[in-house]
Amino acid sequence: MITIKDVAAEAGVAISTVSKVLNGYDGVSRSTRDKVNNAVDRLGFTPNAVASALSSKQSGRIALLLKMGPDNSAMDEINMRYLSGAIRSAMDNRLDAVTIMHEMISGLDKEALISYLRSQSIEGLIIFGLNREDSVLLDLISSQVFKTVVVDAPITNRSTASVSIDYAQAQYDVIMRTFENIEGNRILYIAGKDSSYSTSEKLKAIERLDHELGVKSRIIYGDFSELKAREAVFEYAEKSDIIACGSDLMAIGAMRALMELDIFKPVCGFGGVRLMSYAGKQMNTVRQDFENLAREAITLLKDLLGGKEGTAHCAGYELVRMKYADALK
Repeated sequence: MITIKDVAAEAGVAISTVSKVLNGYDGVSRSTRDKVNNAVDRLGFTPNAVASALSSKQSGRIALLLKMGPDNSAMDEINMRYLSGAIRSAMDNRLDAVTIMHEMISGLDKEALISYLRSQSIEGLIIFGLNREDSVLLDLISSQVFKTVVVDAPITNRSTASVSIDYAQAQYDVIMRTFENIEGNRILYIAGKDSSYSTSEKLKAIERLDHELGVKSRIIYGDFSELKAREAVFEYAEKSDIIACGSDLMAIGAMRALMELDIFKPVCGFGGVRLMSYAGKQMNTVRQDFENLAREAITLLKDLLGGKEGTAHCAGYELVRMKYADALK
């Protein structure tokens, strides 16, 4: 299907310029408008064709915004599970869902992004992987132009709902489970990104544990990187009794480093991705039901489109001990 990106390339202009022409905005020269319109004619571009074709069957068109992130299979698995849950639930709720990667719209300002989404007949958004550095998306949410659900970010307003697990409690629970039958209370905590909303919540658990156990945990930001977690373990393993990680990928890096050092320290992760089963040693983790989070996001978005105001919703989680046999199921 021909997209607005194809039109922009054909006309030799920016995507935002095509959006402005298609939506009748001022500030575009006559010659540029002619270029865009000629490109539209040559390519046979009809931005609302899909929405029109489905209008008799669907009650609305929504966009699923995902972030590709680092090149690793853990992120791929999470995104695919989000998509699986969201698309199936969208079909059940008579919603036409399209997928947009954050990276595809990263060069647009707020007004250009609004124009682009409107050109695609988008009525509502579900945003996965939002963090504090995504200023344009945060401004878009604040504007309340679209009904929006954010997954794993505590943002709500009249047009915005949120859904996530209780990250602070889950992080606390998995670390306490890992401490069972272990002497010592020195924690090396390898956190995710400083800009991540979930990381901020998980750090509350570390503060709580420090208070209850009477220790000062060592906190290292691993940026959700297997390599950085590995480097942190090489440097601080001997001074730690337990290594807790804010993601399964970092837990894998930590465990692999310990195996190379030929020392034992209990490690726990966060997420419950299948890749963790191949780490070589069993580890505790928090299993998130990513499909269910996406399904709940669809339900909340349909409520918003139906006139309800945004609310915060807390989903469940499960503490599990990942082993190789889990990967075979």
